[in-house]
Amino acid sequence: MSDIIQLLPDSVANQIAAGEVIQRPASVIKELVENAIDAGATRIDVLVVDAGRTSIQVIDDGKGMSETDARLSFERHATSKIRQADDLFNLHTMGFRGEALASIAAVAQVELKTRQRGEEIGTHLSIAGSRFVGQEACACPEGSNFMIENLFYNVPARRKFLKSNTTELNNILTAFERIALVYPKVAFTFRSNGSEMFNLRAGGLRQRIVDIIGKRINQDLLPLNVETSVCVIHGFVGKPESARKKGAQQYFFVNGRYMRHPYFNKAVMSAFERLVPQGEQVPYFIYFDVDAQDIDVNIHPTKTEIKFENEQAIWQILSAAAKDAVGMFNDASTIEFDTEGKPDIPLFDPTRQADLPKVDFNPQYNPFKATPSSVSHASKIDGEPSGEYHTSRLTDQWQQLYEGLDSAAKPMSEPLFSDPVAPAADESVIEEKSPAHYQYKGRFMMTAVKSGLMIIDQHRAHIRILFEKYQRQLAARKSHSQKLLFPETVQLTAQEAVTLEQILGEMTAMGFDLSPLGDNTFSVNAIPEGLEGIDVGSLVRDMVVGAQERGTSAVQEINDSLALSMARAAAIPYGQVLSNDEMENLINQLFLCQNAKYTPDGKSVLSIFKQKDIEQLFA
Repeated sequence: MSDIIQLLPDSVANQIAAGEVIQRPASVIKELVENAIDAGATRIDVLVVDAGRTSIQVIDDGKGMSETDARLSFERHATSKIRQADDLFNLHTMGFRGEALASIAAVAQVELKTRQRGEEIGTHLSIAGSRFVGQEACACPEGSNFMIENLFYNVPARRKFLKSNTTELNNILTAFERIALVYPKVAFTFRSNGSEMFNLRAGGLRQRIVDIIGKRINQDLLPLNVETSVCVIHGFVGKPESARKKGAQQYFFVNGRYMRHPYFNKAVMSAFERLVPQGEQVPYFIYFDVDAQDIDVNIHPTKTEIKFENEQAIWQILSAAAKDAVGMFNDASTIEFDTEGKPDIPLFDPTRQADLPKVDFNPQYNPFKATPSSVSHASKIDGEPSGEYHTSRLTDQWQQLYEGLDSAAKPMSEPLFSDPVAPAADESVIEEKSPAHYQYKGRFMMTAVKSGLMIIDQHRAHIRILFEKYQRQLAARKSHSQKLLFPETVQLTAQEAVTLEQILGEMTAMGFDLSPLGDNTFSVNAIPEGLEGIDVGSLVRDMVVGAQERGTSAVQEINDSLALSMARAAAIPYGQVLSNDEMENLINQLFLCQNAKYTPDGKSVLSIFKQKDIEQLFA
């Protein structure tokens, strides 16, 4: 039989590697910017057109490459970062595989202009689909200038499955921010379709965080710093009041490299137990300096998964450092200078014996035989002066005290919900339900039905009702706005601002009125009717983050995400006491919904405790 195993051509092997290394335009940005960092660049400019589909350009002022190095850099496993296998366990550079440029050249059209420091002439290379098109000398600045055009032009299936421009641009910004947060001494600029989104000057770490995330985070950062023989940890954690349900900025960096580590995330959040509501996350920016021999980054091509030799010890150190940062913030004492009109608290004297408190009481007092007279009464009763106790025989006509109270009293306030409407769904349940309801611990409504005892979560029920209400308003575009007396400003990150521009039409149709103020800041001039009294800034940010998580490719998904965010914000909170009429209205409206049993995100709204199960408890 003839041999059937053959070596793959370089072009095919490069495309296979590109499938792992270059997954989307953000992967190209990551690889090229990391190479610029390794080349010693002090300024890096990134320019993208159509979220990287049309072109990606990365310009740096690093040490550049010679003519031979420029040609060799596009070969597989050609690198200047390592020389032998032992170097994999002592890495001090961002890249080391030697696959990035070869993978990019396999799926795009690449032009490179580079000149070494001290050289007078540079090199211009042109590559398309792993094939060298041309090479010539050229005049160019010191450093490297990569132009990547028509990404995935020869892999149509990969290009077809790219997401929308908004989603891809958000992914590019994520990769860009992860690198910019690590190197505050390097100046960065980022432009999308000719519009400048970032202009980051070289400076300190705190300033770089503020420039990327926004000015609002500056007042919420608590410094964290600890040095041990195992590792050095520094950075910032957020104050408890900065906690958010969604979109919290949480970053771990190890030796200048971003990483994901759920185990270490638990160490940080353990410092905020009972300080933030359950389910909310606190932002943090934590940097580890660990001996390169004690970690392994050669696990996955993305290099975001890192193994630690002393993982348990680092967990303990990180947890203690986070608790110390929060503890120092909470224990900060304040000096009160305004003491006018306040009681004088004497100092404790251990040599002086404290006097025992004295209790004065009337041993003759009997609440069934005596009634106190009014202190303000100026006349005498039964010959006794006012202010003294007098005895009188209690009348047995006590029913007169309660005359008029048996009539129906009007409710003190209007119900929280609109007038009940005859139910159109689940008639078998509604017809047999009891007209009397019971509220348990301010969270659950309990009512008797034909099959047993129905228990309803009042907060989730109201979310379902409002969600479908807002869905109808978005579909009909008939929502009403409520102008704010004092417009509120909302500052977003660059990614959130990109998403907000995508969903601004839907938010306007819902009743919001937002106007840009520049620097990713927006003014909220009006909100939908019925949302008065809520935190407008948090609502807008939650809606944007929700749209990011669910994607912005379909209008219906955007509408569902916005409707769900508004419903959560406007729903009645746990602990709010409801009258029987309010519970009745809420239950009736719940069973008018298309799906009364579950919230839009799949959580149970009600449960029925069967009659036979109740009877078995007393068998």
